[in-house]
Amino acid sequence: MTQDLEKLVEISDLRLAWPNEASDFTPWLAKEDNIAKLGDAIGIDISVDETESSVGNFSLDISATETGTDRKIIIENQLEDTDHDHLGKLITYASGKSANVVIWVVKHARDEHRAAIEWLNNHTDDTIDFFLCEIKLFRIGDSPLAPKFEIIEKPNSWSRDIRQSDSATGIEKLRLEYWSSFLEHANSRPDFRSRFGKRRPAKDHWLSYGIGTSRFNIQVLQIRKKNLKAVCVELHIHDDKDLFREMEENKSAIENEVGEKLNWMKLDDKKASRIVATKKVSFTDMDSWPKQFEWIVSTMIKMKNAFQQYV
Repeated sequence: MTQDLEKLVEISDLRLAWPNEASDFTPWLAKEDNIAKLGDAIGIDISVDETESSVGNFSLDISATETGTDRKIIIENQLEDTDHDHLGKLITYASGKSANVVIWVVKHARDEHRAAIEWLNNHTDDTIDFFLCEIKLFRIGDSPLAPKFEIIEKPNSWSRDIRQSDSATGIEKLRLEYWSSFLEHANSRPDFRSRFGKRRPAKDHWLSYGIGTSRFNIQVLQIRKKNLKAVCVELHIHDDKDLFREMEENKSAIENEVGEKLNWMKLDDKKASRIVATKKVSFTDMDSWPKQFEWIVSTMIKMKNAFQQYV
Protein backbone atom coordinates (compact mmCIF):
# COMPACT_ATOMS: atom_id res chain seq x y z
CA MET A 1 0.00 0.00 0.00
CA THR A 2 1.36 3.41 -0.95
CA GLN A 3 1.82 5.69 2.04
CA ASP A 4 0.52 9.23 2.03
CA LEU A 5 3.38 11.68 1.68
CA GLU A 6 3.52 15.12 3.26
CA LYS A 7 4.43 18.21 1.26
CA LEU A 8 7.69 20.05 1.93
CA VAL A 9 6.81 23.73 2.29
CA GLU A 10 9.25 26.63 2.10
CA ILE A 11 8.72 29.35 4.72
CA SER A 12 9.38 32.74 3.15
CA ASP A 13 9.52 34.77 6.37
CA LEU A 14 12.92 34.06 7.97
CA ARG A 15 11.95 36.27 10.91
CA LEU A 16 9.75 33.47 12.20
CA ALA A 17 12.94 31.67 13.23
CA TRP A 18 15.24 34.66 13.76
CA PRO A 19 13.36 37.89 14.63
CA ASN A 20 16.59 39.89 14.78
CA GLU A 21 19.64 39.44 12.60
CA ALA A 22 22.26 40.50 15.17
CA SER A 23 20.77 39.07 18.37
CA ASP A 24 19.15 35.92 16.93
CA PHE A 25 20.58 34.79 13.60
CA THR A 26 24.28 35.52 14.16
CA PRO A 27 24.44 33.71 17.55
CA TRP A 28 22.51 30.80 16.04
CA LEU A 29 24.87 30.52 13.06
CA ALA A 30 27.95 30.78 15.31
CA LYS A 31 26.95 27.61 17.21
CA GLU A 32 29.12 24.62 16.33
CA ASP A 33 26.39 22.46 14.77
CA ASN A 34 25.04 25.29 12.63
CA ILE A 35 28.37 26.65 11.40
CA ALA A 36 29.22 23.05 10.48
CA LYS A 37 26.12 22.95 8.23
CA LEU A 38 27.29 26.07 6.44
CA GLY A 39 30.79 24.61 6.16
CA ASP A 40 29.42 21.38 4.68
CA ALA A 41 27.47 23.33 2.06
CA ILE A 42 30.56 25.29 1.07
CA GLY A 43 33.10 22.49 1.45
CA ILE A 44 35.34 23.84 4.21
CA ASP A 45 35.54 23.40 7.98
CA ILE A 46 34.84 26.61 9.86
CA SER A 47 35.93 27.43 13.41
CA VAL A 48 34.28 30.56 14.81
CA ASP A 49 36.71 32.97 16.46
CA GLU A 50 34.49 35.94 17.27
CA THR A 51 31.04 37.39 16.65
CA GLU A 52 30.43 41.12 16.15
CA SER A 53 34.13 41.50 15.43
CA SER A 54 35.41 45.06 15.20
CA VAL A 55 36.63 46.37 11.83
CA GLY A 56 37.42 50.05 12.37
CA ASN A 57 34.12 51.72 13.25
CA PHE A 58 32.14 48.79 11.85
CA SER A 59 31.23 45.37 13.19
CA LEU A 60 31.64 42.11 11.23
CA ASP A 61 29.02 39.46 12.02
CA ILE A 62 31.40 36.46 12.31
CA SER A 63 35.18 36.22 12.16
CA ALA A 64 36.44 32.65 11.76
CA THR A 65 39.26 30.43 10.52
CA GLU A 66 39.38 27.32 8.37
CA THR A 67 40.08 24.36 10.64
CA GLY A 68 43.51 22.92 10.03
CA THR A 69 44.76 25.68 7.71
CA ASP A 70 44.16 28.90 9.68
CA ARG A 71 42.89 30.62 6.53
CA LYS A 72 40.90 33.66 7.65
CA ILE A 73 37.15 33.60 7.04
CA ILE A 74 34.62 36.42 7.31
CA ILE A 75 30.85 35.87 7.31
CA GLU A 76 28.35 38.67 6.80
CA ASN A 77 24.65 37.92 7.32
CA GLN A 78 21.60 39.56 5.78
CA LEU A 79 18.07 38.29 6.41
CA GLU A 80 16.81 40.33 3.47
CA ASP A 81 17.61 40.65 -0.23
CA THR A 82 21.19 41.58 -1.05
CA ASP A 83 21.97 45.29 -1.39
CA HIS A 84 24.87 47.55 -2.33
CA ASP A 85 25.43 48.62 1.28
CA HIS A 86 26.18 45.08 2.45
CA LEU A 87 28.31 44.35 -0.61
CA GLY A 88 30.43 47.40 0.24
CA LYS A 89 30.70 46.28 3.85
CA LEU A 90 31.74 42.80 2.69
CA ILE A 91 34.67 44.23 0.73
CA THR A 92 35.61 46.51 3.61
CA TYR A 93 35.59 43.64 6.11
CA ALA A 94 37.55 41.37 3.75
CA SER A 95 40.23 44.05 3.48
CA GLY A 96 40.27 44.86 7.20
CA LYS A 97 40.57 41.18 8.21
CA SER A 98 42.89 40.14 5.34
CA ALA A 99 40.35 37.41 4.61
CA ASN A 100 41.02 34.36 2.46
CA VAL A 101 37.38 33.19 2.41
CA VAL A 102 34.48 35.65 2.18
CA ILE A 103 30.95 34.35 2.83
CA TRP A 104 27.76 36.40 2.35
CA VAL A 105 24.68 34.67 3.82
CA VAL A 106 21.41 36.23 2.62
CA LYS A 107 17.69 35.65 2.25
CA HIS A 108 17.73 36.28 -1.50
CA ALA A 109 20.54 37.12 -3.92
CA ARG A 110 19.72 39.77 -6.52
CA ASP A 111 21.06 39.16 -10.02
CA GLU A 112 23.39 42.17 -9.93
CA HIS A 113 25.01 40.95 -6.71
CA ARG A 114 25.36 37.40 -8.01
CA ALA A 115 27.19 38.91 -10.96
CA ALA A 116 29.38 40.98 -8.62
CA ILE A 117 30.47 37.93 -6.60
CA GLU A 118 31.10 35.98 -9.82
CA TRP A 119 33.23 38.86 -11.09
CA LEU A 120 35.25 38.94 -7.85
CA ASN A 121 35.95 35.20 -8.09
CA ASN A 122 37.06 35.53 -11.69
CA HIS A 123 39.32 38.53 -11.07
CA THR A 124 41.04 37.66 -7.80
CA ASP A 125 43.90 35.24 -7.32
CA ASP A 126 43.73 31.72 -5.90
CA THR A 127 44.28 32.86 -2.32
CA ILE A 128 40.80 34.33 -1.86
CA ASP A 129 37.37 32.76 -2.41
CA PHE A 130 33.96 34.48 -2.41
CA PHE A 131 30.71 32.67 -1.61
CA LEU A 132 27.15 33.94 -1.90
CA CYS A 133 24.76 31.71 0.04
CA GLU A 134 21.00 31.84 0.57
CA ILE A 135 19.47 30.59 3.82
CA LYS A 136 16.11 28.82 3.38
CA LEU A 137 13.51 27.55 5.86
CA PHE A 138 11.32 24.50 5.31
CA ARG A 139 8.78 22.47 7.25
CA ILE A 140 6.62 19.40 6.72
CA GLY A 141 3.13 19.78 8.14
CA ASP A 142 3.47 21.04 11.70
CA SER A 143 7.11 19.99 12.04
CA PRO A 144 9.76 22.35 13.47
CA LEU A 145 11.37 24.72 10.98
CA ALA A 146 14.39 23.25 9.18
CA PRO A 147 17.13 25.47 7.72
CA LYS A 148 19.06 24.79 4.51
CA PHE A 149 21.98 26.63 2.97
CA GLU A 150 22.01 26.95 -0.83
CA ILE A 151 25.20 28.12 -2.55
CA ILE A 152 24.36 30.68 -5.23
CA GLU A 153 27.85 31.76 -6.26
CA LYS A 154 31.20 30.15 -5.50
CA PRO A 155 34.71 30.02 -6.98
CA ASN A 156 34.91 28.34 -10.35
CA SER A 157 36.66 25.18 -9.19
CA TRP A 158 37.44 24.02 -12.70
CA SER A 159 39.18 27.19 -13.81
CA ARG A 160 40.87 27.58 -10.42
CA ASP A 161 42.19 24.01 -10.61
CA ILE A 162 43.49 24.59 -14.12
CA ARG A 163 45.28 27.77 -13.02
CA GLN A 164 46.56 25.97 -9.93
CA SER A 165 47.92 23.14 -12.07
CA ASP A 166 49.51 25.53 -14.55
CA SER A 167 51.33 27.40 -11.79
CA ALA A 168 52.34 24.32 -9.79
CA THR A 169 55.86 22.97 -9.42
CA GLY A 170 56.65 19.36 -10.24
CA ILE A 171 55.95 18.01 -6.75
CA GLU A 172 52.82 20.14 -6.45
CA LYS A 173 51.44 18.70 -9.70
CA LEU A 174 52.01 15.18 -8.35
CA ARG A 175 50.16 16.04 -5.14
CA LEU A 176 47.33 17.66 -7.09
CA GLU A 177 46.93 14.61 -9.34
CA TYR A 178 46.87 12.26 -6.33
CA TRP A 179 44.32 14.34 -4.39
CA SER A 180 42.09 14.71 -7.46
CA SER A 181 41.95 10.93 -7.88
CA PHE A 182 41.47 10.37 -4.15
CA LEU A 183 38.57 12.83 -3.88
CA GLU A 184 36.84 11.31 -6.89
CA HIS A 185 37.15 7.88 -5.25
CA ALA A 186 36.15 9.00 -1.74
CA ASN A 187 33.17 11.10 -2.80
CA SER A 188 31.77 8.16 -4.77
CA ARG A 189 31.21 6.35 -1.46
CA PRO A 190 27.97 7.22 0.38
CA ASP A 191 29.46 6.20 3.74
CA PHE A 192 32.24 8.76 3.23
CA ARG A 193 29.94 11.53 1.95
CA SER A 194 27.65 11.11 4.96
CA ARG A 195 30.56 11.72 7.36
CA PHE A 196 32.84 14.20 5.61
CA GLY A 197 32.29 17.36 3.60
CA LYS A 198 33.48 17.91 0.05
CA ARG A 199 36.99 19.21 -0.60
CA ARG A 200 38.79 20.64 -3.60
CA PRO A 201 42.08 19.08 -4.71
CA ALA A 202 45.09 21.15 -3.64
CA LYS A 203 48.80 21.48 -4.25
CA ASP A 204 49.50 21.06 -0.53
CA HIS A 205 50.68 17.77 0.97
CA TRP A 206 47.57 17.57 3.18
CA LEU A 207 43.77 17.72 3.17
CA SER A 208 41.83 18.74 6.28
CA TYR A 209 38.40 17.46 7.38
CA GLY A 210 36.27 18.59 10.31
CA ILE A 211 34.46 16.03 12.44
CA GLY A 212 31.90 18.12 14.29
CA THR A 213 34.08 19.93 16.83
CA SER A 214 36.58 22.77 16.81
CA ARG A 215 38.84 20.88 19.28
CA PHE A 216 40.34 18.59 16.64
CA ASN A 217 40.10 17.58 13.00
CA ILE A 218 41.25 14.80 10.71
CA GLN A 219 44.04 15.40 8.21
CA VAL A 220 45.19 13.20 5.34
CA LEU A 221 48.82 13.63 4.31
CA GLN A 222 51.13 12.62 1.48
CA ILE A 223 54.68 11.94 2.70
CA ARG A 224 57.10 12.05 -0.25
CA LYS A 225 60.50 12.03 1.45
CA LYS A 226 63.57 10.37 -0.03
CA ASN A 227 63.57 7.64 2.61
CA LEU A 228 59.80 7.38 3.12
CA LYS A 229 56.81 7.30 0.77
CA ALA A 230 53.58 7.04 2.76
CA VAL A 231 50.05 8.27 3.29
CA CYS A 232 48.91 9.23 6.79
CA VAL A 233 45.55 9.74 8.46
CA GLU A 234 46.01 12.00 11.46
CA LEU A 235 43.88 13.27 14.31
CA HIS A 236 45.11 16.83 14.80
CA ILE A 237 44.32 18.18 18.30
CA HIS A 238 44.67 21.94 18.14
CA ASP A 239 45.59 23.10 21.64
CA ASP A 240 44.41 20.68 24.31
CA LYS A 241 47.01 18.49 26.03
CA ASP A 242 44.42 17.31 28.57
CA LEU A 243 42.29 15.93 25.75
CA PHE A 244 45.32 14.14 24.30
CA ARG A 245 46.09 12.56 27.69
CA GLU A 246 42.47 11.44 28.08
CA MET A 247 42.60 9.75 24.70
CA GLU A 248 46.01 8.20 25.39
CA GLU A 249 44.63 6.61 28.57
CA ASN A 250 42.24 4.73 26.25
CA LYS A 251 44.94 3.91 23.70
CA SER A 252 44.30 0.15 23.51
CA ALA A 253 40.54 0.52 23.03
CA ILE A 254 41.00 3.23 20.40
CA GLU A 255 43.59 1.27 18.43
CA ASN A 256 41.38 -1.82 18.54
CA GLU A 257 38.47 0.19 17.13
CA VAL A 258 40.59 1.84 14.44
CA GLY A 259 42.34 -1.42 13.61
CA GLU A 260 45.72 0.30 13.30
CA LYS A 261 48.80 0.81 15.45
CA LEU A 262 48.87 4.58 15.98
CA ASN A 263 51.73 6.95 16.61
CA TRP A 264 50.85 9.07 19.67
CA MET A 265 52.65 12.44 19.45
CA LYS A 266 51.96 14.75 22.39
CA LEU A 267 54.48 17.37 21.18
CA ASP A 268 55.07 19.23 24.45
CA ASP A 269 57.00 21.98 22.66
CA LYS A 270 54.03 22.79 20.41
CA LYS A 271 50.39 23.71 20.91
CA ALA A 272 49.06 20.92 18.71
CA SER A 273 49.19 17.17 19.31
CA ARG A 274 48.91 14.40 16.73
CA ILE A 275 47.68 10.81 16.62
CA VAL A 276 48.74 9.24 13.33
CA ALA A 277 48.08 6.11 11.28
CA THR A 278 50.68 5.56 8.54
CA LYS A 279 50.76 3.31 5.48
CA LYS A 280 53.81 2.98 3.22
CA VAL A 281 52.82 3.28 -0.44
CA SER A 282 54.16 3.70 -3.95
CA PHE A 283 52.89 6.93 -5.47
CA THR A 284 54.28 5.98 -8.89
CA ASP A 285 52.26 2.73 -9.02
CA MET A 286 48.92 4.21 -10.08
CA ASP A 287 47.35 0.73 -10.26
CA SER A 288 47.70 0.57 -6.46
CA TRP A 289 46.02 3.93 -5.89
CA PRO A 290 42.48 2.48 -5.42
CA LYS A 291 43.75 0.25 -2.58
CA GLN A 292 45.53 3.24 -1.04
CA PHE A 293 42.35 5.30 -1.28
CA GLU A 294 40.32 2.49 0.31
CA TRP A 295 42.73 2.40 3.25
CA ILE A 296 42.53 6.18 3.68
CA VAL A 297 38.72 6.25 3.54
CA SER A 298 38.33 3.28 5.90
CA THR A 299 40.83 4.68 8.39
CA MET A 300 39.21 8.12 8.33
CA ILE A 301 35.79 6.66 9.09
CA LYS A 302 37.13 4.43 11.88
CA MET A 303 39.12 7.28 13.43
CA LYS A 304 36.12 9.59 13.36
CA ASN A 305 33.97 6.93 15.06
CA ALA A 306 36.66 6.20 17.66
CA PHE A 307 37.53 9.75 18.61
CA GLN A 308 34.15 11.50 18.38
CA GLN A 309 33.07 9.99 21.70
CA TYR A 310 35.59 12.30 23.40
CA VAL A 311 33.85 15.46 22.18
